Amino acid sequence: MSEAEPITVACLDLAGTTVADGDTVESAFAEAIATLGIVSGTAAYGRALAGFRDARGGSKIGIFRSLFDEPRAQAANLAFERSYDQLVDRRGLKPVPGADAALARIRGAGVRVCLLTGFGRSTQARILDTLDWWDRVDLTLCPEDVPRGRPWPDLILTAALRLGVDDVRHIAVCGDTANDMLSGRRSGASIVAGVLTGAHDHDRLLTAGATHIIPSVAAFPDLILRTPADATPIPDPG
Repeated sequence: MSEAEPITVACLDLAGTTVADGDTVESAFAEAIATLGIVSGTAAYGRALAGFRDARGGSKIGIFRSLFDEPRAQAANLAFERSYDQLVDRRGLKPVPGADAALARIRGAGVRVCLLTGFGRSTQARILDTLDWWDRVDLTLCPEDVPRGRPWPDLILTAALRLGVDDVRHIAVCGDTANDMLSGRRSGASIVAGVLTGAHDHDRLLTAGATHIIPSVAAFPDLILRTPADATPIPDPG
């Protein structure tokens, strides 16, 4: 990134990136498929869980559609949203350490912030309500806002259109899954940073196209506002 190509929009994921997830999402998934009779210890459960883990970052309804027919996918998605809400009620919800300060610093530098998610709109709203983050961001987008969810670039390109980006190279993306990385690279964003606080590990993020690997979102402001020594750029194989 040069001085002529500043970052003007930062697109950040929610669960695992800015929001500490633990096993809440996976627990909600397990409870959702249990409503369809798929329970722990069965081969069907193992296949469904493996598919879910592999597809993390993608649209939740899209993941259920990849596993089940449409009626059962819709039922599982509704059960997932109910279960996630109930788990938040019981366990609470916290930002990833440093996420609050990172969002404040990015916006304070004049970079607009969009929070992206594979959750449906109601779950996304529940997260933002719980963390009181509505005034921390300029835009929020979910799969219901676009024709295609991640790994396609539609969420990021929609953010670019709504926030008036002049050049996709002025976008920085931050996420914890391979789908986040694929979406960022396909959008043309100049920085696609993988964080190690969520679903996928260093090698998986790198293979999916991360331009940088950082420990957590706390390091993201340094990366997009300047280029620090502790951010590891990934060489372009081309």
